[in-house]
Amino acid sequence: MGFELRHPENLQSSRFIATCLVGGIVIGVSVLGFYFGYPLPSMGIIRRKKKRPVRVYMDGCFDMMHYGHCNALRQARALGDELVVGVVSDAEIIANKGPPVTPLHERMIMVSAVKWVDEVIPDAPYAITEEFMKRLFTEYNIDYIIHGDDPCLLPDGTDAYALAKKAGRYKQIKRTEGVSSTDIVGRMLLCVRERSVSDTHNRSSLQRQFSHGKSQKFEDGVSGITRVSEFLPTSRRIVQFSNGKGPGPDARIVYIDGAFDLFHAGHVEILRIARGLGDFLLVGIHTDQTVSEHRGAHRPIMNLHERSLSVLACRYVDEVIIGAPWEVSKDMITTFNISLVVHGTIAENKDIEKGTSNPYVIPTSMGVYQLLESPLEITTSTIIKRIVSNHEAYQIRNEKKAASEKRYYEGKTHVTGD
Repeated sequence: MGFELRHPENLQSSRFIATCLVGGIVIGVSVLGFYFGYPLPSMGIIRRKKKRPVRVYMDGCFDMMHYGHCNALRQARALGDELVVGVVSDAEIIANKGPPVTPLHERMIMVSAVKWVDEVIPDAPYAITEEFMKRLFTEYNIDYIIHGDDPCLLPDGTDAYALAKKAGRYKQIKRTEGVSSTDIVGRMLLCVRERSVSDTHNRSSLQRQFSHGKSQKFEDGVSGITRVSEFLPTSRRIVQFSNGKGPGPDARIVYIDGAFDLFHAGHVEILRIARGLGDFLLVGIHTDQTVSEHRGAHRPIMNLHERSLSVLACRYVDEVIIGAPWEVSKDMITTFNISLVVHGTIAENKDIEKGTSNPYVIPTSMGVYQLLESPLEITTSTIIKRIVSNHEAYQIRNEKKAASEKRYYEGKTHVTGD
């Protein structure tokens, strides 16, 4: 028939021999090339380059940092693999918005501690300039610049992100409703205003206003408004902020509790130290009622759910107890398998251990209590005093910002995402 029939076994043997011969040639050429320093032939082999991570950039003042800022950073991080955050300098904030409540070094501590942040750039400009945008793309390998759906306008009325949009490297996220730095400063200014009015006036307490978002009118006709009630906590948001995992079977669990009102750099630093003492940091957050009983009727400034989200966003925190009891009981220590209970030296109640309602009597008697040296002398009262001492400047700043926020809410449309 002009061709020879071959047994399948012979065919397999021939193929095996051919494969070995080709493999031997490839190895031989490779060895010779390596020995003589010649470039190796590709031999038709395509090497896949490792995919570069998508890097996104988001900037901000992050003054009076709150859970709204954290949620924005969470959303931005979801649009890429690595999040780089620019923190605007004090000088730029003063020029564009007015005096910041928290200085740059404190804002850097706060932003760096957010669990979704990979890298931080200090002294970022308020507006994305051509020069800075080029630095982002070349030096920091940024792929996209991110901002919320609320407009960010410069003093001359132009869009701070116009260049990024023009370059096609801009992405938008949804603004977190119900909170802003302006709103928080407003709550404290209202506190200052109320204290300046005679107690004989028949009006609801500040705490009640914070709970219900009511408007209050004073003798001079000026109205003070707090918008706490606009925050609508959902179980989904709590899940988004949670780590979603518990401690291991042999984990050393450290417990620390407090109000964590107006979550600040002092809180972050004591949490960092506490986390370093174990494998899992459990944070107890006191109820609004408990905070009011021990700190006064004007506290807390932020409600329980707001405070819980701020603490959950911190990278040093593994889990929180929302509405933790004032006293740490033996049953609580057993239930959560707590190895160590800690508290900082800098706190609103400095003599808490000497008082009649010392919450740490049980852990102290069990030998599992430790007092930690606080790295920063900052408390919630420190932040409030900054507002009080310069309240006229903050009042002017807030009035300007409130006007722009009003325009935003009036023209607001639904934006997908969260």
